Amino acid sequence: MSPNRARYLAVTALVAAGIVVIDQATKAAALATLSEETRIPLLGDLFGLQLAFNPGAILSLGSGFTGVITLVGVGAVVWVFLAASRARTAEFAVAFGFILGGALGNLIDRLFSPPGFGVGHVTDFLAYGNLFIGNLADIALGIGVVLLLGVTWTRRRTVEPARSARVEAGAA
Repeated sequence: MSPNRARYLAVTALVAAGIVVIDQATKAAALATLSEETRIPLLGDLFGLQLAFNPGAILSLGSGFTGVITLVGVGAVVWVFLAASRARTAEFAVAFGFILGGALGNLIDRLFSPPGFGVGHVTDFLAYGNLFIGNLADIALGIGVVLLLGVTWTRRRTVEPARSARVEAGAA
């Protein structure tokens, strides 16, 4: 592995580790202070805090397949780590770090939270109106995907014209 790629992988690992620590700390605080029955409004009915446990994926989809979702999560973590090991810029490394940190944060819950190993429920506490309840790992995943798309789009807009110019210069 080249020194740059090793450096970018370290960036990914540091970002991911920071997100996991923050995510798990906020989940522990939510478990200690919040209730499933009572919502604490922060922005009226738009946003508040309420404890919830999600056996499924986003919006509780697949709640009857928690073990399968855990296996998919393990595969996703491995895939993101491998992709991050090939990052060519710090921007890609940071984006992969957010995705990896979010995926690991929720995977830790799946592995170690009740009701048991590999079928644990994800701790959620950020209530968005009556739509859904999430956590900081979910936010990190979203930020990472947006960053990844943005970096990819920006690189295509700057790399493709340069590549075309080289091809045209070589043809002349």
